[in-house]
Amino acid sequence: MTPAARLAAAASVLDSIAQGRAPAEVVLKAWGAANRYAGSKDRRAIADRVYKVLRARGRLVWAMGGREDGRALVIGSLALIDGLPLEEIEALHAGEGYGPRPLSKQERSRITAGEGDLPGWVSAGLPELVVEDFKATFGDRWSEEARELMAPRAPIDLRVNTAKSSVASVAAELTAAGLAPEPTPWSAAGLRLASEPPPNVQALEAFKAGRIEIQDEGSQIVTWLAGAGLTFTPGSIVVDYCAGGGGKTLALAVQALPDADASQVSAPKPTGWSPTGADEAAAARVAPPVSGMRLIACDVVQKRLDNIRPRLQRAGVAADLRLLGQNGGGVEEFNGKADLVFVDAPCSGSGTWRRRPEDAWRLKPDEVERLHVLQLRILDQAVQLVKPGGRLAYVTCSMLTRENEATTEAFEAAHPDFQPLPVADALASPDLTDAARERLGSAAAGHRLRLSPASTHTDGFFLALYERQA
Repeated sequence: MTPAARLAAAASVLDSIAQGRAPAEVVLKAWGAANRYAGSKDRRAIADRVYKVLRARGRLVWAMGGREDGRALVIGSLALIDGLPLEEIEALHAGEGYGPRPLSKQERSRITAGEGDLPGWVSAGLPELVVEDFKATFGDRWSEEARELMAPRAPIDLRVNTAKSSVASVAAELTAAGLAPEPTPWSAAGLRLASEPPPNVQALEAFKAGRIEIQDEGSQIVTWLAGAGLTFTPGSIVVDYCAGGGGKTLALAVQALPDADASQVSAPKPTGWSPTGADEAAAARVAPPVSGMRLIACDVVQKRLDNIRPRLQRAGVAADLRLLGQNGGGVEEFNGKADLVFVDAPCSGSGTWRRRPEDAWRLKPDEVERLHVLQLRILDQAVQLVKPGGRLAYVTCSMLTRENEATTEAFEAAHPDFQPLPVADALASPDLTDAARERLGSAAAGHRLRLSPASTHTDGFFLALYERQA
């Protein structure tokens, strides 16, 4: 494909993304499958252009006079992101072959006019409707948090399945496959792949055999903290109340426990690899799940539960999959019996916008309030499962106060029998590095913890911990 044809294809993909709800990655894959003539370099160039536009969409719409179509956004990206002069942009829009049609007079005028004075939300790269929330939450740091949230593509984080292998042996395996894994700084079970282009992790033997899962380090951290300090024994019950895709379900199933019968394995370390922030024993640990512990994974959508089943089988762990009714029905036999109820609540997903920037521009003005109400309803249902002395963990992948502090404050007012549990009490988890204990201990606000691309170099997450009083 010519450079011009790639631009036309990118504009078409952007229009498809805007018209639906599918992730940009899915739309790009569908385009590639339907256009077999496009080689790997073509597909990569088109994807790069699409993500450039999505990350800077607010700025580009502003510069192009409010136009939101793919063609206008691509033209704007050539001028504002690539810095091409008008003559070069016109050459790429000659209307020849499969390239885009020539620039209109208005388009040329927009290119030469520049951006002018930008409103704060435009320069920060955020949708206007979340800016006030960011300012209230982060104060003087709000623009830094915004920039990092919409920054270039995030690295791929892996969680090593310590029920099957060790971090050290998996790192050696990935290195032998030509990759360059680095230990994640906070999660002792994590490895990070930052190479470009990103590898196809699902094609790796380590993935097929269930030794690794793709999971952002922030997601790993909140899962480890949720259960840290609890003593699980045969008969213990753990409920993942909003299992979704099952990533945290799998982590809950294999989280290392201080009293677990952890066997040490000898594994060669690849040259240049060392377990930063953790000792050699942590990197070599293989910790089997507690035998007899019952894990219940719930969701309101059967298809999600169906998708979890093969992931459980690949990981070599078990869970009881339950379809919930809209009022929480389906798990009544566990009322008052669960040692841990993990509520990874539906949310705006704003903490993951660096991975899915298209979602930032799909957020509707009333959606956050609707989600806040839904989160409270889910918590009201989930608390019935927690036994006296048991724990409730509330988690979102949101950066917004309305879904985090506001939701937990309303929950606390309605449920005084749930005592806030300081995050510091959960930092002894063997799945965290020493560096994590120090960093997260200072970052926690009592029983609440925020993670963000700017502060912890993870996706954005929020965690609140509670213990039910006897």
